[in-house]
Amino acid sequence: MVRTKQRRSGRTIVVLGALLLLAVVLVLWYLLAGRLDVPGPTPPQGPDDTQSQPASCPDVQVVSVPGTWESAIGDDPYNPTANPMSLMLNVTRPLQERFDPQRADVYTVPYVAQFSNPIAIPPDGQQSYNNSRGAGTAATTDFLSQRFAECPLTSYVLTGFSQGAVIVGDVAAQIGAGNGPVPADRVLGVALIADGRRDGVSGTDIGAPVAGVGAELSLAGLRLPGITMTGERPGGFGALDDRTVQICAPTDSICDAPANAFNPSNWATAAPRILEYVNNPIHAQYNWYVVDENGTTAPQWITSWATDLIESAPHPAEE
Repeated sequence: MVRTKQRRSGRTIVVLGALLLLAVVLVLWYLLAGRLDVPGPTPPQGPDDTQSQPASCPDVQVVSVPGTWESAIGDDPYNPTANPMSLMLNVTRPLQERFDPQRADVYTVPYVAQFSNPIAIPPDGQQSYNNSRGAGTAATTDFLSQRFAECPLTSYVLTGFSQGAVIVGDVAAQIGAGNGPVPADRVLGVALIADGRRDGVSGTDIGAPVAGVGAELSLAGLRLPGITMTGERPGGFGALDDRTVQICAPTDSICDAPANAFNPSNWATAAPRILEYVNNPIHAQYNWYVVDENGTTAPQWITSWATDLIESAPHPAEE
């Protein structure tokens, strides 16, 4: 009898120890994966009544944020080489070739640009989406803040792809609400390709009609280690709504996912759409995605759009 109780007690201790170890592992998993931490409101810091700016300032500042695995910390923002196949290079390089840096400075934000698999065994060694997105947003915000402080009359063109589109869209939403790093009236336009927070209402869609929404709306509320789906942007793009364009290829699950996929009442209509995503490489094919009857691809359209904005932008007085 005594031995039986001892064995039971021993098994209980082993079970409790295993549960405690599992709890510790899960806590560490979540902590290492990272909570989503993006900059809060950052009202513009600079003079309000200046009539001129240093001669070293560009007339227009183009800011590009690449997608997942298309950038890296420490990459050269004026000659990015982290991923020679980066989609955004097909926008930034033509702009750099067309315009003198004094007219348009083209800056590619270097950041983590990773998205780890939360259930990979062994771990894949990548930074989590939360950590990457937070770092990318901070890097973009910091650069814009510094540029505005130095060059209060410079105008801005903002663009991004995939994770970079989420980052640029979030910064644009802050600017449009009056809480961003530059004033809304300094922003000439915002262009997003495959925005994971696309709501189908904010901004202007370019290309074929898309019925779905961004994955972060479709899966709003989902929280896995390092992956937080934040839903729609409250207030959309605010004052920048009429200057924001969205490109989303139909069946791209990043920006064209079923709305409210977790709602049981939507399962019947959402289930058939899952088949569209199986072996669907469209997210990696925006270089060839045609958006109009002239055969214009997504990067070509963004480049032409940005070119028109730059050519018609003001020429600030120099000190």
